[in-house]
Amino acid sequence: MSWIEEKAHAELARIREAREKQVYPYFREFETGGLHTQIAGRPIVNFSSNDYLGLTNDPRLKAAAHAAVDKYAVGLSSSRIQATTTEHVVLEKRLAKWFGYEKCVTFTTGYQAMVGLIATSADKDTTLVLDSFSHACILDGTFLAAGVPGKAPEVRFFNHNSSKSLERILKTRERKNAMVFVEGIYSLDGDRAPLKEMVEICKRHDAVLVVDDAHGSGTLGETGRGSLEDLGLTSKDVPILMTAFSKSFGGIGGALLGNGEVIEMVQHAARSFLFSASLPIPIVSAVTTALDIMEESGPQMVRELHEKRDYMRGNLIAAGFELGASTTHIMPVFCRDERKTLFMHVALLECGVLMVPVTYPGVKVGEERLRVNVTRGHTQEDMDTALEHLKMYGEAFFVLSGEELGPYED
Repeated sequence: MSWIEEKAHAELARIREAREKQVYPYFREFETGGLHTQIAGRPIVNFSSNDYLGLTNDPRLKAAAHAAVDKYAVGLSSSRIQATTTEHVVLEKRLAKWFGYEKCVTFTTGYQAMVGLIATSADKDTTLVLDSFSHACILDGTFLAAGVPGKAPEVRFFNHNSSKSLERILKTRERKNAMVFVEGIYSLDGDRAPLKEMVEICKRHDAVLVVDDAHGSGTLGETGRGSLEDLGLTSKDVPILMTAFSKSFGGIGGALLGNGEVIEMVQHAARSFLFSASLPIPIVSAVTTALDIMEESGPQMVRELHEKRDYMRGNLIAAGFELGASTTHIMPVFCRDERKTLFMHVALLECGVLMVPVTYPGVKVGEERLRVNVTRGHTQEDMDTALEHLKMYGEAFFVLSGEELGPYED
């Protein structure tokens, strides 16, 4: 046995144990798509999906993707430098206008967009300042930049959502330039960055603020433009914005928005853009159609999502579940024990409700939780069924944090 095989065997000990106990929760095979899917021949309602506006299965997006296949074929078989279509350019121009930025460039994934931005922008004169809860795309972009010989930036972390910690780091940084990375909504905890305070701090210390608003786009703001719209901020406050198409837009991909020359610099230098295949045109057309829908019906869609968010949140709290610092449609149901979390997941799945467990190393030991995302596409029956089973198994596995408070009324 080679060393790599020995290493793999040792690293997979926890996986083997979970499979032996029949609680391994990942890579379950969907047999249909959308929030209402099928696993092993059984109907399942997915409460861990990021399809926040319920557009993934929208017939208008499907029709747009089909038409794009007929016109352009399935893929473009190259990177954007020689595989750019008019549809790519139109989408980028429309996104820039919709979000209020000078220029936009789209990537094949949101992960690649953030990695490309950081690796392109950071050098020996830069301090990268990260929230301690930063997403993997921010971390990996930072580690990639830090590993470039002769260009390695200084890397600093500040306490999660702490404006005081951020300011302290900016005051004591060792490099003249600084980029600060935060998220509009944090995907595992459902809480929001105090962006207004951070904008002011970054302006005082001449730092570039970058906001990953993948989970805020389509879900916040009167028209769904995200965290900035919701807080009355603009591109003058947040110079660079990243969003993803794999959430509210119902597809896959990502976009960077910012100053024209900054975006063009990334477009000509980011390895994750230049050496990766172009965003497939069926997806480009589907995302463009999703933008059409959001421009036309955004306010109504956001209201519907928030109504369902408030209903689910109120009933979870009333039942005695702990939701941490969440204030959004992303609601972590804390179990604070790996076994409880895994068994809750399995029991719920047997009842047709999918809530993915998040355990170490995804979160710290003692912060294990079920990932519960409420979307516009969930029905009243979906929510009531999920709440009924959550309450039953929450009691059975001693997950509820307190006595029942009674039914929630909006």
